[in-house]
Amino acid sequence: MKGNIGITTENIFPVIKKFLYSDHEIFLREIVANAVDATQKLRTLSSKGEFQGELGDLTVNVCLDKEAGTLTISDRGIGMTAEEVDRYINQIAFSGATDFLEKYKDDAAAIIGHFGLGFYSSFMVAKSVDIVTLSWQPGAKAVKWTCDGSPAFELEDTDKADRGTDIVLHIDDDCKEFLEKYRIEQLLKKYCKFLPVEIAFGKKTKWEDGQEKETDELNVINDTHPLWTRKPAELKDEDYTAFYKQLYPMHDDPLFWIHLNVDYPFNLTGVLYFPKIKNQLDVRRNGIQLYCNQVFVTDQVENIVPDFLTLLHGVIDSPDIPLNVSRSYLQSDANVKKISGYITKKVADRLKQIFRQNREDFEKKWDDLKLFIHYGILSEMDFYDKASDFALLKDTEGKYYTYAEYQEFIKDQQTDKDGTLVCLYTHDPALHHAQIETARLKGYNVLLLDGQLDAPLVSTLEQKWVMDENQNQNENENKRQVRFTRVDADTIDRLIAKDSAPEQTEEEKKAAEALTKAFEGLLPKLDKTEFTVQAAAAGPDAMPLIVTQSEYMRRMKEMSQLQQGMSFYGDLPTAYSLVLNTDHRLVKAVQANEKPEESPLIPQLIDLALLQAGLLKGQALTQFIKRSVDLI
Repeated sequence: MKGNIGITTENIFPVIKKFLYSDHEIFLREIVANAVDATQKLRTLSSKGEFQGELGDLTVNVCLDKEAGTLTISDRGIGMTAEEVDRYINQIAFSGATDFLEKYKDDAAAIIGHFGLGFYSSFMVAKSVDIVTLSWQPGAKAVKWTCDGSPAFELEDTDKADRGTDIVLHIDDDCKEFLEKYRIEQLLKKYCKFLPVEIAFGKKTKWEDGQEKETDELNVINDTHPLWTRKPAELKDEDYTAFYKQLYPMHDDPLFWIHLNVDYPFNLTGVLYFPKIKNQLDVRRNGIQLYCNQVFVTDQVENIVPDFLTLLHGVIDSPDIPLNVSRSYLQSDANVKKISGYITKKVADRLKQIFRQNREDFEKKWDDLKLFIHYGILSEMDFYDKASDFALLKDTEGKYYTYAEYQEFIKDQQTDKDGTLVCLYTHDPALHHAQIETARLKGYNVLLLDGQLDAPLVSTLEQKWVMDENQNQNENENKRQVRFTRVDADTIDRLIAKDSAPEQTEEEKKAAEALTKAFEGLLPKLDKTEFTVQAAAAGPDAMPLIVTQSEYMRRMKEMSQLQQGMSFYGDLPTAYSLVLNTDHRLVKAVQANEKPEESPLIPQLIDLALLQAGLLKGQALTQFIKRSVDLI
């Protein structure tokens, strides 16, 4: 029999070859998946009593013949009759799996094919393809179908001893990579390592007498019962850890995991792992692998899970996620949104459970978890409500607090005269040691916020905490405000002002003006840096000069590095204030000088302040050291 394939245009094969699939390598997944489908169909027929014979060995075999230039995928599934070949192969996009699913919809959950185009992916790499097949049906005759990539085909009777189908790909000259053993093995392990039917690629080898020799044992490349298909009750922690190592051989052990298993209103199974995440945003994304009935689909899961959950690792398997014909790109629909919401809820519930069951262990792992949780709070509107029960704050003494605990802990000491709750923090305890000590002597607590997301995080917490606090107050009560501020943003008495500053006399204003002018004339000229000078009474025990940085401007500059549309702030010069402590004896000594601007103390005091703030470098640092040695 000869004929033309039922298509609407003769250009279908170039389209398939170039555009149907995002990667040519996908052909192997499609052909092997079809072989698995055929095998699963036979199992279904056997379980229903329609197939009375012996199932026997159902292994799908992948065989490479480099000399002949062929790659063959063989199964012992249901096979096809001549009529079925004509219907399912010659009529593109008429899927046999669709018919089968309709007939056996209660039993055929493992059928993968949806579109009838998977087979034709073979023409992306093959110059011609043979199908040699024998149906399971009694009295059926074996047939051979041949096509060279044009709409023309040949279908003829042939000899075949056993039921099932052999797909023989005659690899094209420009795709010779698919005749290399290492390449085929790589693709089988990528796409087929968890298929529910054993896939064998040749025989296993062993080293003997300095040579690699083939054994009689089949080289089975897949695990037909992967961990996520098993019941959590029968699994131990070691099983989850071992599976993680199987997925990610070079990674540290995971922190936690979540076993997903839902059958309504959609089907979803899987295991998600929390990897150890340090304070960096260049973490490995795309660690979640998406499967459809154990067939690998993609590791680009941004449309399935919220962005912050792409930091997780693991496996999601669902037949209910709609895919396009190549199964390579996800399509957005209501089911996808439901699945996304379900996964987010399960993640939050699991974290809350772990926190409540073993808070001490949770605190030990907080530094590895916080980037993930902070990212969720910032990127998902609803996640803050879920996370506020277990999200933690850590202070400079290493103590941990939930958000509610911390507000309660500091509200008496760190509420200023206007009723604003002031949360002090540092990103570098060594750099801000003096400011932290000053705050501690006042009875204040200082948080350690040293992550990359902390600038936008504190802005979010300021808004959320105000909302949370004010919801719990009566209308007649004053609405509490919340402010996060770094300890170097001002002097401690001005950061948490308990009383209004006394009015200065005209004489005091003139004296302060003369003092600031004396220092302004000797300020250093640093690239993209601006200094202003102001005088304030900070107490005799505080440093004579204190370098401060505006909380608002510094935070905007930090956020400009993370957020598009804020580059304006990033381009602005960094602004510092040099606060002259008029209570300190050395500043008073400068002020007492007839010509304050000529005081030798000024350059030394300025350099001391810049040194403490980490701003004295290069030649200026060398000159300071030399001057200090001369003074000694």
